[in-house]
Amino acid sequence: MFFSKKKFKLASMIACGILASAIFTGCGGGEQGGSTGGDAKPAAGDEIVIGANFELTGNHAQYGANANNGLKLAIKEANDAGGVNGKKIKIVEADAKSEAAESVNAATKLISDDKVIALIGPAVTANVIAESQVATDNKVPIIAPAATNPDVTVENGQVKPFVFRSCFIDPQQSEVMAQFAAKDLNAKTAVLYLDSSSDYSKSLGKIFKERFEADGGKVVMEEAFLAKDQDFKAALTKIQTANADVIFVPAYYEEVGKIVKQARELGIIAAILGTDGWDDTKVVEIAGKDALNNTFFCTHYFDGDAEVQGFIKAYKGEYNNEPNVFAALGYDAGKMLINAIERGGDDSQKIRDNIETIKDLPVGTGKITMDAATHNPIKGIVVIETKDGVRELRAKIAPEGQK
Repeated sequence: MFFSKKKFKLASMIACGILASAIFTGCGGGEQGGSTGGDAKPAAGDEIVIGANFELTGNHAQYGANANNGLKLAIKEANDAGGVNGKKIKIVEADAKSEAAESVNAATKLISDDKVIALIGPAVTANVIAESQVATDNKVPIIAPAATNPDVTVENGQVKPFVFRSCFIDPQQSEVMAQFAAKDLNAKTAVLYLDSSSDYSKSLGKIFKERFEADGGKVVMEEAFLAKDQDFKAALTKIQTANADVIFVPAYYEEVGKIVKQARELGIIAAILGTDGWDDTKVVEIAGKDALNNTFFCTHYFDGDAEVQGFIKAYKGEYNNEPNVFAALGYDAGKMLINAIERGGDDSQKIRDNIETIKDLPVGTGKITMDAATHNPIKGIVVIETKDGVRELRAKIAPEGQK
C-alpha cells in the first residue's frame, strides 16, 4: 500500500544489481536454470512448496506479519482438512525486511533455493513491484494481498502475466469515498490531509479530488504530514479555518488515530473520511471512542456480515486477537492459491492459469472473481461508520454486474 517514488527508484537500481548478480551466478545453483526463464516447476513428492515473502522486520513489519498470519491460517485449514489433492502445502517464509532490494533477495532465494511454485506477498506495493521481475522471469506466480497501487499488476497498459492481487485498487476506494461524501453526506467542500511520504496517500487524494469536484464539490485546502509524526495540531488548526464539510485522510491507522483525536480536541466536528488503511481495531484505542464519532472509511469487508464470520472466528481462535485488514487479505490470497492448486495446479504455470480464471470464490472477505484483463479481483467494497467505538455498516457497494 505504500509507494515512495524516490525510494523506489533507488531500490530498483539496487534490485537490478542484485538480479544481475543472481543471473551470472546461476541464482544459487544450476538446477534452476538461471533467473531469466525456464520451465515451470512441478510440485514434488507429498508436499506442495509455496513461498511467503513478507516484511517481517523493518518499518512495515506490522503489515507484513499480519498478512503472513492470514496466509498461514488459510494453509493450516487446508492441511488440517487433509491437504490439497492428496498433498500437504508447505510454507517457506522469507523476510523482505521492508525494503525493495531485500524483497528481490528473498524472492530469488525462495525460487532458486527452496523451489517454491508460487509466492504470496509482500504486503507493500514497492516491494511487490521489485520482486515481480524475478518471479516473472522464472514463471512463478505472485499473489499480492495488500498492494493497492494499479502499477502492481499492469505496466504501460499491459497486464503482468504472473502477478495478481487479492485487494481492490486505489482508484476504486477513492471514488467510492468521494461519491459517498457528495451524495450520502451532501458535502460541498472538502479538505485533503495527506501523508506526503506515501504515494498510497497522495494517489488516493488525487483521485478523491477529481471525483469529488466532478460531482459538484470543491476541495478548498490541502495539507500534509509525514508517517510517524506525532503532533498534527498546527496543520489541523489551519484546516479548522477552512470550515469544510468533510476532511479526507487516506492514511494508516497509527497516524489516523492521532489525527482524529487531536482534531476533536481542537473542536473540529466535521466528518472525517478515510480508506482501508484505517481498518484496524487499534484506531479506537488511539483516538478514543467519542473522537471517532462522525468518521467513515471504506474497506474490504464488514465484520458483522454473516459470510465473514467463519474467518473471523477461525482467526481469533488461532491468534487470540481480532484480524485486521492485512490479515484478512493474506487469508484471501491463501484461499485463492489453494483454489488454483485444487483445480489441477500442480506446477507454476497451471497455478497461474487457474488464478486467472477464479470465479465467485468464497474467501475471508466475501467472494472474489479475477479480472483476467487486469489481474485485479472483482469484489465488493463497504463503507463503515464508527459510533461510540463500534463499527456499523453504512453502505455496501457490490461489484459491477452483481447485486
